[in-house]
Amino acid sequence: MHVQEWLETIPAVAIYALVGVVIGLESLGIPLPGEIVLVSSALLASQHGEINPYVLGACATAGAIIGDSIGYAIGRKGGRPLLAWLGKRFPKHFSEANIALAESSFQKWGMWAVFFGRFIALLRIFAGPLAGVLHMPYWKFLIANVFGGILWAGGTTAVIYSVGVVAEAWLKRFSWLGLVLAVLIGIASMLVVKNRAKKAAAARSTSSEAEPVPVPVAD
Repeated sequence: MHVQEWLETIPAVAIYALVGVVIGLESLGIPLPGEIVLVSSALLASQHGEINPYVLGACATAGAIIGDSIGYAIGRKGGRPLLAWLGKRFPKHFSEANIALAESSFQKWGMWAVFFGRFIALLRIFAGPLAGVLHMPYWKFLIANVFGGILWAGGTTAVIYSVGVVAEAWLKRFSWLGLVLAVLIGIASMLVVKNRAKKAAAARSTSSEAEPVPVPVAD
């Protein structure tokens, strides 16, 4: 069953809760299709008056901010052993190459990595836990988390809802195109991130091999 068709079978309150929970869990560090659920729900809101777009956007924003904050707390407490455990459970998402790229981004951009990471499918699951592992000051993380969550979740809801209202007749027949577009954008961003992750891991490996090995001096 199509995601949007399934959403049409459940009440508005359940949709609000589903969007908040899925996005919250994704932000916490669990690989879930938060963006797909949000896009589908926003499209549905543009076609059905029962779903309030403001409430939907608020639930998505709350899920993003709360989920990231919980992920930060877990990462700060679990440290690098947590990343190793996640790598075993979700090797495609928490591979050494992906973690190396995310860590280099955090070291280079700091709180901006949290903010802009919200807009990249793969990095979205890293932001909270990795910020905690790297002991980023919480006030910096919170500022980037709040503004990033509002702009991504609220902005996505507003844009998709507006497009749906303007082109409602067209979307009734081809609403799946919006979902396909979101999936393609997510896949493209993941491929770019994976490619950069491989380069970062390779660079790190090369630099470690180039380090001089101390030669023991005979007595």
